[in-house]
Amino acid sequence: MSKSTFIPHADHDFLVWTEHLIANLTPDLGLSASELALLQAASDDFRIKTAHVNDAAALAKQATAEKNASRDNFEAQIRAVVRQIKARPDYTEGLGAKLSIIGPENTRNFVANHPDLSGIDQTGGQVTLIFTKFNSDGVNIYCQRENDADWTLLARATVSPFLDNRPLLQVGKPELRRYTAVYMVKDQEIGQYSDDLVINCAP
Repeated sequence: MSKSTFIPHADHDFLVWTEHLIANLTPDLGLSASELALLQAASDDFRIKTAHVNDAAALAKQATAEKNASRDNFEAQIRAVVRQIKARPDYTEGLGAKLSIIGPENTRNFVANHPDLSGIDQTGGQVTLIFTKFNSDGVNIYCQRENDADWTLLARATVSPFLDNRPLLQVGKPELRRYTAVYMVKDQEIGQYSDDLVINCAP
């Protein structure tokens, strides 16, 4: 059988509720001094244990932040060393494989591929566009609104997701948009355009 629902579930709410309860418990309610003392002791113990948990959580959060900062610093140093190695005239793919410094993303053939583009209508004209850039410089995203004769370059996106936050052409009227994307490498479009992504933008 579950506990009575009059007891709050969240620890903070439980502490506040118990303080109020104990403050209003008196001997004229049939409770002995020893029973009241036991309740107060239990309250004090729970408050201390809760404080310990909160302190531990704060320490864990700080430790995690310090660990992440340490890794970021370590990764930056590793990447600098790897760039130096790969810039050597005697660098080979074999050496890269031996040192395990060739990521799987580096093997993507952009010429023969196109970005996978998906989107989510956020209403009001806002559309979230999601893509995978691999090790390209980003993607060029083109859009064609209904009744448009041509595609228009919407943006060069370097981070996914990208938000198209243009308002609807007519307030309160649904709008059909088509999107496509192509990889960018060294300021040049490369590869094939993605399949058209059709989004019906709701008001």
